[in-house]
Amino acid sequence: MAKKTVGSIQTGSRRLTKAIKMVKSDKSGAYIFVESIMDPSKVNEFLSKK
Repeated sequence: MAKKTVGSIQTGSRRLTKAIKMVKSDKSGAYIFVESIMDPSKVNEFLSKK
């Protein structure tokens, strides 16, 4: 499973990070990309989940 944090977004006083990870689908076997915008402290937690 490939994963990478991409970019940093700043809105007002909050700093956010956009994380994208590539996940293999159980049904078709194809890879899909899952994107999420979150607080930078939660990125490692997001990337470690399956």
